[in-house]
Amino acid sequence: MNIIRSVRPPCFRASILSRFTTHRMSSTAPKRIFPPLYSATGNVGKDRLAFFHIIERLKTQKRTGWVQHKIPEPESIADHMYRMAVLAMCCEDATLDIAKCVMLAVVHDLAEAQVGDIAPSEGFSKSEKNRLEAEAMENFVQEMLHESEVGLRIQALWMEYEEGKTPEARFVKDLDRMEMALQATEYEKRYDRDLQEFIDSSIPKLQHPEVKQWGDALMEERQARSTENPSSS
Repeated sequence: MNIIRSVRPPCFRASILSRFTTHRMSSTAPKRIFPPLYSATGNVGKDRLAFFHIIERLKTQKRTGWVQHKIPEPESIADHMYRMAVLAMCCEDATLDIAKCVMLAVVHDLAEAQVGDIAPSEGFSKSEKNRLEAEAMENFVQEMLHESEVGLRIQALWMEYEEGKTPEARFVKDLDRMEMALQATEYEKRYDRDLQEFIDSSIPKLQHPEVKQWGDALMEERQARSTENPSSS
C-alpha cells in the first residue's frame, strides 16, 4: 500500500473550509448543542492525548437513525465503522487498495466525535453539515495533532472519502450503505420491526459489483425470513 503523505500548502485551511461554507443553516432548523472546539495548550503530548480522549465519544454516541426509531441499545458510531473495516477486509477485488479502504472506513465518520451523527431529519442543510464536520477535522489536525504528518494523513483520508472520487472512496461509501442495511435487517429480526426505509436508502444505491452481490444475498435472506414468518420484515 502507498502511504499517504500530505504536504499542506499555505492556503490549505482556507481551501478546505471554503468548500463547506456556501450556505448557512436556516435559523428555523433544529439545533444540536455542540461541545466547544479544543484549543491547543502548546504541549504536544497533552494535545495528542486530548485527541485520543475525544474519539472515545465515537464509542459512546449512538447512531441517530436508530435512536429516532427507538431501537433498544442501538449501535454506536464506532460499532458502525468497525464492521465497515472488516467488510473492507472481506473484499476480493484486487484492483482496490484494501489497506487504504480499511483506513478510510475507520476515518470516514471521525468528525462525528465532535459534531455527532447529524441525521437528515434534524434540519441541517448538507452544506452546513459538511462545514461543521470539516471544521471539526481541522480542529483535530491543527489543535490536537499540531499539523503533524499523522494528522495530515488522517485529514487527507477523510477528504478522500468526502470527495468520493477514487475507487477506494466509492467502494467504502458502498460499505457504509451495506453496513447500515445489515444492521437494519438485524434489528428487524431482533425486535420484529419494519425498517424498510433504511433498506430503500442503501441497497438500491450500491455500485461495486461485489458489494451488490452481498446486498442481493442479504435481501434474499430477508425475504426468506419474511416468508417463514409473515409477521416479521
